[in-house]
Amino acid sequence: MKRNIAVIDYGLGNIRSVINMLENIGANAIVALREEDIINADKYILPGVGAFNAGVRNIEAYGFREVLEEQVLKKGKMILGICLGMQLMGISSEEGSLKGFSWLAKRVVRFREKESVMNGLKIPHMGWNVVNEIKTHRIFSNIKHPMRFYFVHSYHMECEGADCEYGLTNYGYNFVSVVIQDNIIGVQFHPEKSHIFGMQMIKNFWELK
Repeated sequence: MKRNIAVIDYGLGNIRSVINMLENIGANAIVALREEDIINADKYILPGVGAFNAGVRNIEAYGFREVLEEQVLKKGKMILGICLGMQLMGISSEEGSLKGFSWLAKRVVRFREKESVMNGLKIPHMGWNVVNEIKTHRIFSNIKHPMRFYFVHSYHMECEGADCEYGLTNYGYNFVSVVIQDNIIGVQFHPEKSHIFGMQMIKNFWELK
């Protein structure tokens, strides 16, 4: 049976951009609009643009929370969270009052303005920046160094310990930009907007087994 990858559409993401990139690498991509789409998929991409509370509410309103946990946590299917999609996998966020999925034992915090402003940087962090690989993983395979990706965010996962942290980016200080825990991968940047760097990363994720 031909494998497929589902892009979760919960109303807050660059769905078309992600689908276009998946089609460009030859992946069999679908937009997941129903629980059945998620159940029948082999892998997932959870994109996201917008506020944390809205993301939590939408995921639950669409009925996707429980089915994703069944497929990802119990059946071990791979998922890639992008930007807000990554943040939703954490415990909580300073941006909102609702609880995250708690798949990753991380909290999401706002950029420390004092450190960023002192370095002449503005919030949100917007534009191209370098991701430094601090642990080896196939998600980084064949990506030209320095690895440059496109960011748009004011919040990031807190950087404590190195249990699941695989990539760091500096914006006034180092923050975690790639997290990996078993079959769960999260990136704070937007690979779908990152040209050849992002295309290779998406290709790597599609080919992971």
